[in-house]
Amino acid sequence: MAIEGPFWRAIAVFRVASLAYAAVLMAQHGGYARPVLGWLVIGVMALWTAGATFAYARAALRRWPLLAADLVVTLACLLASPYVEGARQDGAGTLPVPATWVAGPVLAWAVHGGRRAGALAAAVVAAGDLWLRVRAEDVPVSINGTVLLFLAGVVVGDVARLARRAEERMQRATEMEAAQRERERLARGIHDSVLQVLALVQRRGQRLGGEAAELGRLAGEQEAALRQLVAAGPPPPRGGADLRGLLGRHGSPEVTISTPATPLVLPTEVAEELAAAVGAALDNVRAHCGAGARAWVLAESCDGAVTVTVRDEGPGIPEGRLEQAAADGRMGVARSIRGRVAELGGRVSIVSVPGQGTEVEITVPV
Repeated sequence: MAIEGPFWRAIAVFRVASLAYAAVLMAQHGGYARPVLGWLVIGVMALWTAGATFAYARAALRRWPLLAADLVVTLACLLASPYVEGARQDGAGTLPVPATWVAGPVLAWAVHGGRRAGALAAAVVAAGDLWLRVRAEDVPVSINGTVLLFLAGVVVGDVARLARRAEERMQRATEMEAAQRERERLARGIHDSVLQVLALVQRRGQRLGGEAAELGRLAGEQEAALRQLVAAGPPPPRGGADLRGLLGRHGSPEVTISTPATPLVLPTEVAEELAAAVGAALDNVRAHCGAGARAWVLAESCDGAVTVTVRDEGPGIPEGRLEQAAADGRMGVARSIRGRVAELGGRVSIVSVPGQGTEVEITVPV
């Protein structure tokens, strides 16, 4: 991610500054048992600083093998300190040859893997540092360096995680804004052309009657669906679908859709199957109540479930009709509605009173 770029550049600056600090300490303090080996360690640190800076700057190389190698090289330089310092290591306040340079892989692990990875790398480096101090005779063991390593790993890891999350949200907001602008542009074009034609076909069809009236009804449904589409809100989260938009496609002058102001986000497959079951219920309304029959669709979310109710004011379903239809092999309600909803783990309730209409209530868990 682009947000990680400044983190890696900051780590590179820290490595260079720490390398310079270690070199200054090596030059200032004499009395080392093997100064040539000490400068060799400084040379290895310089080569690895250059190589790690190059590698971490490229996302393709920024993987766990590189991070593991970073930790191994740092530990090798750290554990070489006793052989360089000799008896001088027993002096109070003596730093290992790499000095603060050992914090480089801790910061890298934290940025790449978060606070847990940073804490793990800190534990490995701190274990090596504590081993050096414990083996030195007559030198009090201090855990200040260990605490600082853990704090650096955890804090930097958490900041990097929060930065990545902020970048993802910013990217999502940018996508939503771009989608909304494109939706508004399409809405203007559709309103000036397609919607006007569909509205005209609907009015003329109603006036002419007959088959033209059915054509007008279909044009009205498509007009309502297009209006719902261009007026829809921002896209739902990835992997989900807003049930409101799917139900809106069934809206028409005869079908009123009522949905909450907030999104009804469900897994895409669940939302599509639920909308299809509602469509099947509306097909039954048109088939048994006649063209132009009024219907109402109400969607709501409560107690971890989404409930969609389809109600009409038709003649109702005579008692035993559904059972007789299933026995005769007509499986519209059984398969298109009950079957779909059962596969989603939901339930269907049908209440009908002859002469007073029918109410189909579909409930599925979120």
